[in-house]
Amino acid sequence: MARYTGPRARVSRRLGTNIFGTKGETIALDKRPYPPGDHGRTRRRSNQSEYLLQLQEKQKARFTYGLSEKQFRRIYDEANRRDGVTGENMLQYLELRLDNVVYRAGLAATRPQARQMVSHGHLDVNGRRVNVPSYRVRKGDVVSLRPKSRDMVVVRWNVDVLDRQAPAWLDVSGDGFEVTIGELPVREQIDIPVREHLIVELYSK
Repeated sequence: MARYTGPRARVSRRLGTNIFGTKGETIALDKRPYPPGDHGRTRRRSNQSEYLLQLQEKQKARFTYGLSEKQFRRIYDEANRRDGVTGENMLQYLELRLDNVVYRAGLAATRPQARQMVSHGHLDVNGRRVNVPSYRVRKGDVVSLRPKSRDMVVVRWNVDVLDRQAPAWLDVSGDGFEVTIGELPVREQIDIPVREHLIVELYSK
């Protein structure tokens, strides 16, 4: 199963950043800003091996977007075959996943919530229902919330209260229920705290 169902704060503490974007993880990182486990306080971060640093960056990206190792490796391999910078290609593919677009557009509070909304069939792409979170959108595609889903309490809260600012490559409608892929995202528009070149180095070995 690709979806991680274990303790989220534990993953965030191990990787040193809020992975899933929840308030509980922020609180946990503030209270205990060190890795979990009996020796978490005494673990020396300054003496980490090159492999460990590369592995941590890969895990950050993998957990952030909610992918299994097999799925993540497949995206890397595809990005590596494409012309251009492999790391940037990989992040672009991850950003173009349908569940991530739903999250970026502000329809969902977190990526796991966005994944659930897509899986439950609440989203249309170009007027057709799509329930595959990994579906890759393209420039010009229109992603919209289905009419019956727009009155859901959680959706109204996300749109009206959270009011998240969508990145420049997405054009969100005035009511917030429809988003158009205006451009393909570039690295400067992807605010994921990941050093993608370390992931490339890890997989290139």
